[in-house]
Amino acid sequence: MKGQLTLRLLAALIGCALACGPALAEGKYRNPDNSNLGDPGEGSYPIPYKKPVVAEVTAQLQSIRAFMDRATPTRIVSKKTGQPVTDLKTPSADAIFEKSAGDYGIQVYEMGVVHSGLLKAAQVTGDASFTSMTRRHFGFFNDTLPYFRAQEQKFKLERGNSFSRFLDPRSLDDSGSMCAALIRARLAKVGPDLKSMIDTCSDWVVKRQFRLDDGTMARKRPQEVSLWADDMYMSIPALAEMGRLSGKREHFDDAVNNVLGMSSRMFNPQLGLYTHGWHANNPDAPRFYWGRANGWAVLAMSDLLDVLPKDHPGYPKVLAQLRASLKGIAELQSGSGLWHQMLDRNDSYLETSASAIFTYVIAHAVNEGWISATTYGSIAQTGWNALTTRINALGQVEGTCVGTTLASDMVYYYHRPTSADALHGYGPMLLAGAEIIRMVSNPAFEIQHKVRTYHYLPKGGQTDYREHH
Repeated sequence: MKGQLTLRLLAALIGCALACGPALAEGKYRNPDNSNLGDPGEGSYPIPYKKPVVAEVTAQLQSIRAFMDRATPTRIVSKKTGQPVTDLKTPSADAIFEKSAGDYGIQVYEMGVVHSGLLKAAQVTGDASFTSMTRRHFGFFNDTLPYFRAQEQKFKLERGNSFSRFLDPRSLDDSGSMCAALIRARLAKVGPDLKSMIDTCSDWVVKRQFRLDDGTMARKRPQEVSLWADDMYMSIPALAEMGRLSGKREHFDDAVNNVLGMSSRMFNPQLGLYTHGWHANNPDAPRFYWGRANGWAVLAMSDLLDVLPKDHPGYPKVLAQLRASLKGIAELQSGSGLWHQMLDRNDSYLETSASAIFTYVIAHAVNEGWISATTYGSIAQTGWNALTTRINALGQVEGTCVGTTLASDMVYYYHRPTSADALHGYGPMLLAGAEIIRMVSNPAFEIQHKVRTYHYLPKGGQTDYREHH
């Protein structure tokens, strides 16, 4: 009797497993590129599975741009009353930048990525409206810098001054990302010439940031001497753009040196991933492969290769490092097209900002010929398709991990909240969509839809599908 009960229980458990299992393979999307609606061999997917359509991608980018435009006021108001401050001749200690509903700071490093994304979208689509917000923000900076400089001289507000990041920068977060965006806008002739702001932020990156003895950018937190993979993006693109702007090779040398210095300490060549940070007093600490930190690392290398002279001795080294990183990242893309908060942990949540950065850098590397379109094109394509499900009807980007410090336990990373107010997702999404437009329009290869999936082939490549007909 006991044996029969055991068998029945086992059968019930197997039946439950079989009943629950197929749900993981079910999805609400079918591929519209397959005209055979009754095809029993066509899968269903949790995300759109199709070749991106340029008009649709452009519309999605415009919805994000429009939301950002609405959400970022450029006015000076009274901190106490919220009323506009119109007298820009007499500084008041009460005057601040008007805050947005989501507190999207207009001078924070995340906004530098947004401006870079808007500039890229305008370049790719030919639609100058993408840079309207950049022109508005930068015009506002140009008009109000003298006022806030006078306010600081009179009241010594320090971090209470809305312009503090460009009056008294104190970190790479204050300076690097916005510095790169300001230079890009200047070279594209978008907005006023903000040379004084560029001089301030570039001075911090080049001369004042704490470094290791070999010149690698470092921080004095959370340990006395720490490296953050995030700082590859907070420093290297600015150095690269300074090299492009000034023509001085020393800035390119510095950028390459930081790629190599950061990578030698934080990159795991076996996994092809960067740990979030490194401490001089504990170099063999457990490693935590946080998604967005890896995103900042590969985005920094991609931005550097865009402007680094090809005859620079560091060019092949940076390219090799980027290729190794993208291989490790690509192998960890989830079955939904997104990447996990902790890249090597499938039970951590799927996160938007890192996924958007990876999608952009992979697509960009394909377009530039740095990696094979044959291997990586469909990875970027499915990454973008998944990201479109994170854009809501208002143009907000959902599912982005909020600001995250360098931590020493996995529990902290697993439970960081996500929010549509986390600005970190908006710039990468703009970059990704713009680059996907380039990729699906790239004349160097063709995209074939064969056997219910996508194949990126060099133009003129010959394939044979006779056995499938």
